[in-house]
Amino acid sequence: MDRILVTGGAGYIGSHICKALAQKGYEPVTLDNLSLGHAWAVKWGPLIEGDIGDQELVRKVIDDYQVVGTIHLAALSNVRESEQIPLAYYQNNVEKTVNLLQVLEERVPCFVFSSTCAVYGIPQHVPIEETHPQYPISTYGESKWMVEKALQKTGLRVATLRYFNASGADPEGEIGECHTPETHLIPLLIQTAMGQRETFTLYGNDHDTPDGTPIRDFIHVTDLADAHVLALEKLLKGEKALTLNLGTGKGYSVQEVIETLNHPISLIQGERFAGDPPILVAGASQAKDVLGWEPKYSDLSTILETAWRWHQCPISSSLS
Repeated sequence: MDRILVTGGAGYIGSHICKALAQKGYEPVTLDNLSLGHAWAVKWGPLIEGDIGDQELVRKVIDDYQVVGTIHLAALSNVRESEQIPLAYYQNNVEKTVNLLQVLEERVPCFVFSSTCAVYGIPQHVPIEETHPQYPISTYGESKWMVEKALQKTGLRVATLRYFNASGADPEGEIGECHTPETHLIPLLIQTAMGQRETFTLYGNDHDTPDGTPIRDFIHVTDLADAHVLALEKLLKGEKALTLNLGTGKGYSVQEVIETLNHPISLIQGERFAGDPPILVAGASQAKDVLGWEPKYSDLSTILETAWRWHQCPISSSLS
């Protein structure tokens, strides 16, 4: 059985990727410092608690498990927080990734990188294709863009996957979204609807969109995970480089999400954040053409249904 190193495999997206790998016959080997991830989410392979910047540890994990590829998700990822503590984002997302890459160049040629649509900055047009200019406006986006640039200087076979809005939860209810503090739209809405939060703050109802609320492209986390496995398999078969958006090509406004959730929500109006784009929608055809990838769970109702079920399960409730 081929083993795949998954950095950040105890996190929201990483744990779903580990499940997808196991379903395809791989053994995921999770390396995670558990600063943001959860040991209970590691169910499909071993967990090594440690830091990606620890080169000695990374070498030992690679040698002990004889991994043949890496999926790299370990990162700080809160856009607004990145403006408050920018140096932490450069250190964690850039410096430590470079440390990881130095080891992988010696031993493991295939590398799938978790990037972001934040590398594009304010879109010049929508949908946003992979060829769109990259002008990140947040420290988080810039840190991912810097790693993308660094990867071009390595000898690795690389798949760079630029996410839009990861959402939903495992359809079988085994894992789901759990952040402390929670900052993502859908879990915040669900927690408010379930009475775990008193109010939901809507940051801006004056965007240049039909209903005034921002429009985003929501991609179900299970579909996202499947795309990682397909990209990895392309690399293992000899593909040199891929850069792909992971989205659906369809956007929903915050107001549409609230209406589709169809539960009473106590709303507070807040001012929109500076630099918050009114519309972020992926040009998603490349991933479908190159990988043969077709999202199965990314209609909004399924995203909300799987997320709602997860937030009602005992482990999720105990962590809220």
